[in-house]
Amino acid sequence: MMTSKQNQASLWAVGLMLFALFFGAGNLIYPAYLGQQAGENWLISMPGFLLTGAGLPLLGVIAIGYSGSRDVEALASRVAPWYGIAFAASLYLAIGPLFALPRTATVSFEIGVLPLIGNLPPNMAQAVFSLLFFGLAYWLSMSPGKLVDRIGKILTPALLLTIAVLVGYAALNPIGAPLAAQGDFAGRPMIKGILEGYGTMDALASLVFAIIVIDAVRAMGVDNRSDLLKTTAISGLMAAGCLAAVYLLIGYMGAASVVGIGLQENGALVLSKSAQYYFGLGGNLLLGIIVLLACLTTAVGLITSCAEYFNRLCPGISYKTFVIINTLVSIVLANKGLSAILQISVPMLMLLYPLTIVLILLTLTDRLFGSSRIVYFCTMMPALAVGLLDAYKTAFGFSETAAKAIDKALPLYSIGLGWIIPSLTCFALGCLLNAAVRKKS
Repeated sequence: MMTSKQNQASLWAVGLMLFALFFGAGNLIYPAYLGQQAGENWLISMPGFLLTGAGLPLLGVIAIGYSGSRDVEALASRVAPWYGIAFAASLYLAIGPLFALPRTATVSFEIGVLPLIGNLPPNMAQAVFSLLFFGLAYWLSMSPGKLVDRIGKILTPALLLTIAVLVGYAALNPIGAPLAAQGDFAGRPMIKGILEGYGTMDALASLVFAIIVIDAVRAMGVDNRSDLLKTTAISGLMAAGCLAAVYLLIGYMGAASVVGIGLQENGALVLSKSAQYYFGLGGNLLLGIIVLLACLTTAVGLITSCAEYFNRLCPGISYKTFVIINTLVSIVLANKGLSAILQISVPMLMLLYPLTIVLILLTLTDRLFGSSRIVYFCTMMPALAVGLLDAYKTAFGFSETAAKAIDKALPLYSIGLGWIIPSLTCFALGCLLNAAVRKKS
């Protein structure tokens, strides 16, 4: 029987573990880029970024705990059984071996290692680094029951300490005042911030990492559903709070950096040049440690979650085999380079994000419409249709005539939120159909 102090310590460990699982390289890169591009509007853009980068992951964790579902497939099956399998498999592949997993090694190499290797051939260095990185991730993933101890109590404090040194120093010693906003950050900073938050992929991952949290909470002896939900929500709040604090500090560092390092192409360059500005070569080493720890903890969570899901989907293949498959595929794709990975992943994100947001919101309002499959199906299908349009647009583009016709037919489509009005309309329609069906029966 654990004492109250032991329970509190375990709860903190779970919350810190969840933060570390969420916090990958994208969580460093995107707020830094937002800060630079938003400039004097960074405080207006940041609430939008926090909404999708911290708020949605928190809602995703709460939704899984609230639903009582054993996994994301069971949750998505409320739309239809076929949809549950298709959505879950696509989600796990996207945040797993096809996109997010190889990105963890590629980003940590390009930010933390590439600036330090001198004249060594980059391709060879990346291949060696990928093997070492995923070898360590593989070892950590082979005992999922020890994730809280290994990540929540060891790696996360080290990650938070190194982040605090860099962004804390930058916050106390800003390079200069924020300058004028760039591009869409000048015209619609809040909306642009919302869309930038998609890049973290944390809302997608929340439906996966929540299962790890729930298992960890149950291991603490919490079995009652209401207590389980409360404890899971508290852990989610801890993680979201840490994410929000780090985002704000990194965003401010990016906004204040333009005077000293100029406008940069991406957040990786913002971070590396800012670190070098403050600490010289030591800054590059510090940033390398931050990125390596952030990517490694995320990689472990993704390998573990993907292996556990596909083991449940195909029980004839062992968990260990799926860990090996995820690791090997990630090693191969990591060596294709970051640009190639991002080029493929963005269309999938534009498809999956609206579906994930709608699923989370339906789950949290489930009792209002009595868990009706009609409501789930009616609300999700327009989001799916618009998501497919967004994915096609991102991958191949539309002709000018087609683009104008779609923008005219779908309110908010031009700013990337075209799924909202159709889904809300069909939600209302689904509720009416559900009421009519129940009245007849």
